Amino acid sequence: MRSSGKPHRPDPRFPIVAVDLLVQRDDLHVAKFVQGEDPSRALEADEVQLRIEKFALTANNVTYAVYGDAIGYWGYFPSSEPGWGRPPVWGFAEVAASRCEGVEVGERYYGFYPISSYLTVKAKPNTAGLRDVAAHRLSLPKAYNQYFLTDRDPVYDPDHENEQMILRPLFVTSFLAFDFLADKGFVGAGAVALSSASSKTAYGIAFLLSSHESKIQVIGLTSQKNRKFTAGLGCYDQVLTYDEVALMPDDQSLVYVDVAGSPKVRVGLKERLGDRLVYSMALGDTHWDEDKDRASLAGEQEFFFAPTWLAKRTEDWGVKGYVDRLAEAWRTFSEPLQGWMTVNHESGEEAVLRVWQQQLTGGADPAVGNVLSV
Repeated sequence: MRSSGKPHRPDPRFPIVAVDLLVQRDDLHVAKFVQGEDPSRALEADEVQLRIEKFALTANNVTYAVYGDAIGYWGYFPSSEPGWGRPPVWGFAEVAASRCEGVEVGERYYGFYPISSYLTVKAKPNTAGLRDVAAHRLSLPKAYNQYFLTDRDPVYDPDHENEQMILRPLFVTSFLAFDFLADKGFVGAGAVALSSASSKTAYGIAFLLSSHESKIQVIGLTSQKNRKFTAGLGCYDQVLTYDEVALMPDDQSLVYVDVAGSPKVRVGLKERLGDRLVYSMALGDTHWDEDKDRASLAGEQEFFFAPTWLAKRTEDWGVKGYVDRLAEAWRTFSEPLQGWMTVNHESGEEAVLRVWQQQLTGGADPAVGNVLSV
């Protein structure tokens, strides 16, 4: 039964006291929970109130916060307090109330959410689900404004919701970055090296590279503590620690996919390879707190922004063509995931704050995926 938008009695499954996580934008280590959206607020025409059930918290979400101003991630979910931001995450939510024709209470949507109890969107239904067309989101990258109705989502698998939350947003980036490089013919290189090779984004790219017909060599760069895990993923031809960059083979040209965002590693690669380093793609910033003073010495990089390439591919292939290609790649990628990833389920403010700090400091176990709720 659709809500009239008047104050309503909350569903007993949902919390009456709602919360939002805020982080200090100039010091991401400072985080707190504050009172969130009123679950009994009156809705306006075309508004939909979503109860956020669960979400994944990964290093990718730290990257969103690091680039919150540069790319606009802070703009999706405005904070109630100046100087603070609401880090975006990917998860599932259920419609708690609706004043939008075609959006029913009880429907479930996968998409981009704050770490909160509730989110109200200005909904515009479409064939995939709905798009948030709230005024403050219209100037932001559109890819993050789409919410996928689980009943219509070709990528959705009810038996693998956890893997979808943890890995799908990262795999979309992996898929698009791989496709971008393949479209360039890998710039004629014989090898691709990926930093932060234990990360799920790098793993997705390495998986796609390892199965590509070109048989390009795939090299992983990682920390000593993650070396064994990274080698065990089975998609890297060679795994080196950051201290072993000087051992990088220098007899062929190489493309570097920089997921770590470390100037120190880039300097080392440039010193080792010289002109054989034919292309460097900036894709992440897992080493976000590293001293960046050496960045100017590290050589030029091209920043890869997945929504831009997504827009091109949806124009090239059409929306259905893109989704079909992604769904097929996802099915191939997700089949072996049960072998190495353990899902950690937790709920509550204390758990969320602890996992957030783990992701900030790089202390999270790469073999564990965190699924949380507030």
